[in-house]
Amino acid sequence: MSEQGFSTFAPARLYGHTCRLVSQAIPDWALTGVMRAAMASTFFLSGRTKVEGLLTIKASTFELFRSEYHVPLLPPELAAYMATFAEHTFSALLLLGLFTRLSAMGLICMTAVIEVFVYPDAWPVHLTWAASLLYLAARGGGRASLDHVLRIP
Repeated sequence: MSEQGFSTFAPARLYGHTCRLVSQAIPDWALTGVMRAAMASTFFLSGRTKVEGLLTIKASTFELFRSEYHVPLLPPELAAYMATFAEHTFSALLLLGLFTRLSAMGLICMTAVIEVFVYPDAWPVHLTWAASLLYLAARGGGRASLDHVLRIP
């Protein structure tokens, strides 16, 4: 390698060129769209396990919140309703890209509660969720969202 530095080294130039191509090939609207779909599906599918029919909360859901999902300061029945509502509502809004930042922040709060009070050993999964949700909260839904169409920040 010459004294000019690493950037003149052929593999480094190739790597830099490849990085630029990938950056140009993957637009931000695609990244936010994938993040919105990933987080929406994660929370929506979790919400669907708590209900039968459209939105009738199962008896087993209430039992889970009484026995396994201990959220302090909230009665288990209220926590079950809140979690089920949040998973369905915020997921649908994320998928549409409508009120993306609000929905992402709501799901970040939910993720924090799950991490601290319910499944503290699942931090690698929760950290992955938080990374996408934090990006969406900070940057919004992207150009392929209803937020963009309706000019909602």
